Amino acid sequence: MPSLTTRLLAATALCATATGATAQDTTQDPGGFLQLDRIIFGFGVPRVAIDTPQAVTSLDGEDLDRQQATTPAELLDEVPGVQSIGSNRAAGISFNIRGVGELAASDESKIIVTVDGATKFHEQYRVGSFFGDPELYKRVEVLRGPASSTLVGAGALGGAIAFETKDPSDFLTADADNALSFRIGGSSNGEGGFSTLTYAGRVSDRAEVLASLTYRRASEYEDGDGNSISGSDFDALTGLVKGTYQLAEGQSVELSYSAFDSDLDDTDYSQTGTLGFGTIDRRVRDQTLTFNYANTAPGNDLVDLDVTAFWSDTNIQQDDASFGAFSPSVLFQDSEYGYETFGLKVENTSRLAFGGGETFLTYGLQASQQERTAEAATSGNIEFHPEGTDRRIGLYGQAEMALGGLTLIPGIRVDMASLSPDSRIAGATDIDTTSVSPKLAALYQVTPEFSVFGSVSRTERAPTLDELYSTDSSDGETAALTLNPETSDAVELGFAFERNGLWAGNDRLAIKVTGFQYDIDDLIERDSTANTPYYRQIGSARIRGAELEGAYEADRFYTRLAYSYTDGEDLTTGAHLDSIPAETAVLTIGGRNADRTLDFGWQGTLVDDITESDGTRYGGYGLHDVYASYTPTAGVLEGWQVRAGIDNVLDRDYRNNLAGDDGAGRTFKLSLTRGLTW
Repeated sequence: MPSLTTRLLAATALCATATGATAQDTTQDPGGFLQLDRIIFGFGVPRVAIDTPQAVTSLDGEDLDRQQATTPAELLDEVPGVQSIGSNRAAGISFNIRGVGELAASDESKIIVTVDGATKFHEQYRVGSFFGDPELYKRVEVLRGPASSTLVGAGALGGAIAFETKDPSDFLTADADNALSFRIGGSSNGEGGFSTLTYAGRVSDRAEVLASLTYRRASEYEDGDGNSISGSDFDALTGLVKGTYQLAEGQSVELSYSAFDSDLDDTDYSQTGTLGFGTIDRRVRDQTLTFNYANTAPGNDLVDLDVTAFWSDTNIQQDDASFGAFSPSVLFQDSEYGYETFGLKVENTSRLAFGGGETFLTYGLQASQQERTAEAATSGNIEFHPEGTDRRIGLYGQAEMALGGLTLIPGIRVDMASLSPDSRIAGATDIDTTSVSPKLAALYQVTPEFSVFGSVSRTERAPTLDELYSTDSSDGETAALTLNPETSDAVELGFAFERNGLWAGNDRLAIKVTGFQYDIDDLIERDSTANTPYYRQIGSARIRGAELEGAYEADRFYTRLAYSYTDGEDLTTGAHLDSIPAETAVLTIGGRNADRTLDFGWQGTLVDDITESDGTRYGGYGLHDVYASYTPTAGVLEGWQVRAGIDNVLDRDYRNNLAGDDGAGRTFKLSLTRGLTW
């Protein structure tokens, strides 16, 4: 029987050889079913995704709503090369991009995650790194690969994920200054539900405001064999307040505050997977405050200024651990963990004439200070979660040069990090590092419909507080380490094809294929030897693979394919890297009526088997989901939107190799949305 790879390559060849029509139009607005036709805003000069010489995906509000997700982990299921790791518990979510990202390796800093431009970061034993509610977000952009480091932040060996919260303009209309939206929904598996109330108002012709509140609760969900996943129950309150003000033509300010608060009583100690560490009471609070000033300076090609200042605070309090009665370990003492970060990003883009074409020069600086805290009621200092201060300053520049059909994008980033440990860490000293990350990307438009692209980059990631100062010693032994920055030398090659009017006058086909290889040196990994620092530096690893994004859209029919294959090897030992995801394909087929008030479809997820370095084998599996949405234009339901779906229709029992628990069994989902304007 042909392998999953063979079947997918055959499907790609069929799409790429399709004939028919007219040149592509790259001026389309963001949105629509074709993700490759959307404008990418968060990673430099706005460009259509298919014309970007890197692998980037944009999820809009319709994509996010269709998932009817309980946690942010479910929002990225359709993005090739990206998946959540750990568990689907509210406090167990982290991310993996192209095999970079492992819970046991302090890999949180290898993927840059932001909310409204604010960098989010959390590292804690058996707890995830990202906290939030799907109802907060209107858009998610994902940039895969280490070349993303230039503009988004130091050390993004895996890539970057940018979450954008909802705006007042998403609810207001030209003839209505006030809007009220109410959404309620629930799911059968875990008997969960949520309700969201949102108000948006136009205070004046210059100012708009938004306030939104979501309450969500869930019981323990069951896998395909009917077994309950302990600790997956939770309740959470999430809020968002945002205001925008137009200062003058081309100038605006925006203030955004979001908060996530969840009380997890008698929840599993291990949130990233069921491990039998007993229960604990946890309160998770995550806050994000951002201030943005934008000045497009109409008429001045040298100024397009964007300034973002932010504050991010993640705090976890835990007590009453059931294992505390049997073990003196600091793990089970009443304790408090936290990260508080202040940051500033100043970026400007200048438009220049160069070589007969246009050149966009983007340059700026990023500065941040992060305070890491960890305090246990009895022991005080927590050696494996060292307190300290992480200060960073980054300077960067990137040019986008259009030379006929060729676009060149050279860039460079220099980051200086200063890490200061808490005085209670015996023998530890301040560590200063400098990282330099250059890149060159190019895209050549062979025909109006077909382009090839590629990039080479070298990305350096400075070690974190956790890697430098963590120890498992019990005698006050020094925890200070001298670690070199990890480096990744990456190459990407690919092609893109788009055709309008394939079989009908207004249908569209778009395909983008990317191959990649990373050679990562000076790897930092966990060291389990007693009375030594937690981390050590070893040799090198190689990660390589391929991704495909493809979609076809007509008036009443659409289909989308997301495929990823990744392989990884420890070049020092020859062992398979256990952070590598299994080969995966996600196929969506859907339809709608003429006025698009009805939308329905099927989504299939095929995951191949994979064997880990210790011989553990995870079997392949296939999942089938169906969904539908209906927005009546008359009758008693006029003004309402109804969404329904069934996940894992066949009630398959399965486990992803990067997950800590079995996935959810058959789940029925339903949500109702009602909007009013006046």
